[in-house]
Amino acid sequence: MMRKARLAILISGRGSNMVALAEAAKAPDYPAAPVLVLANRADAAGLETARAMGIAAEALPHRDFATRADFDAALSARLKAAAIDVIALAGFMRILTPGFIADWAGRIVNIHPSLLPRYPGLDTHARAIAAGDSTAGCTVHVVTDMLDDGPPIAQAHVPILPGDTADSLSARVLVAEHQLYPQALATYVRALGFAG
Repeated sequence: MMRKARLAILISGRGSNMVALAEAAKAPDYPAAPVLVLANRADAAGLETARAMGIAAEALPHRDFATRADFDAALSARLKAAAIDVIALAGFMRILTPGFIADWAGRIVNIHPSLLPRYPGLDTHARAIAAGDSTAGCTVHVVTDMLDDGPPIAQAHVPILPGDTADSLSARVLVAEHQLYPQALATYVRALGFAG
């Protein structure tokens, strides 16, 4: 029998993309059910938001671990204990180790605020404006052990307007992220064999 994917959402801050995913998942035919939100910071505002939406939410502070590998091992163990099928990174500001990614190969997706392969990493909006680009946007992609380099699932384009700042562009791209991420995740999860 077809079932919904058990989805974990990893956050570091307010979790606005987490909210977009959780709202989309309320639809009866959505192929993933968010069952766990994990943050690498105890003060991540999104933890309370997740709890208010009825989703189990926990902090796993990365500073409690001696090494990146130790943190990732604890993170992986927690996800396995919750029988997670798919992981969505939603503003998770940690670079995952190759070992973690190998453990979850093909089951981690991320949203990045640029039209990859342009502008991997940070400060994407400022870089797009500085380069004189006419268009920015966001990309949902499969996570591999190369930063922001996995196969793209979907992209949304956002025009760069005269007078745009990194902040004004970021705000418009975020609106596009909130629309794109739930759709792209659903497409990918269905391709993995899950259904609503």
